[in-house]
Amino acid sequence: MSHHQHRREITRQDVLSLDAYEAVRAEKRRDLLSVKQKRRLSVGPHATFYFENFDTMWMQIHEMLRIEKGGEAQIKDELHAYNPLIPQGNELVATVMFEIADAERRKQVLNELGGVEETMTLEFDGEVIPSEPEQDVDRTTAAGKASSVQFVHFRLTPEQIEKFKRPGTRVVLGIHHKNYAHMTVLPEETRAELAGDLD
Repeated sequence: MSHHQHRREITRQDVLSLDAYEAVRAEKRRDLLSVKQKRRLSVGPHATFYFENFDTMWMQIHEMLRIEKGGEAQIKDELHAYNPLIPQGNELVATVMFEIADAERRKQVLNELGGVEETMTLEFDGEVIPSEPEQDVDRTTAAGKASSVQFVHFRLTPEQIEKFKRPGTRVVLGIHHKNYAHMTVLPEETRAELAGDLD
């Protein structure tokens, strides 16, 4: 369990210098690998959900800074971009990627998936939690083409959180788009890992 488990915001103080990050990068990536595996789930042939938390977003910010080396101004932008994806104790947050290697095929599939970010659900014990797309990012173009990357929130009530946290609860993650209808049952280790995001 990470000591950051319930941290809700990455601040400027959390951001390492590039040299300091380079020194811990290999170790951090290794530590996060097993955690990330539990937080990753495929739904159907093309969609992968990556459930985010403080640690995954901390890593993401540092990786962006490492690639672009944009200094203070970039740090500010990355914090603004990624802090909203850290779960706030009453929600699970996922980056959803539609991964299709062939460019033509990818274009074709995404063209048929407009609005897909509105059609995702978590279902367990009689509860259906609808996805809410990240507000300041519009992921479907006017023409109805979906983006290959979506950011969604699943917000839970205290009663729903209690049910979700119960060991062995069968949780189903689904996409219910007319052109992409698929469901996956969460492995218990994934449910247990995600339960840690909830208060």
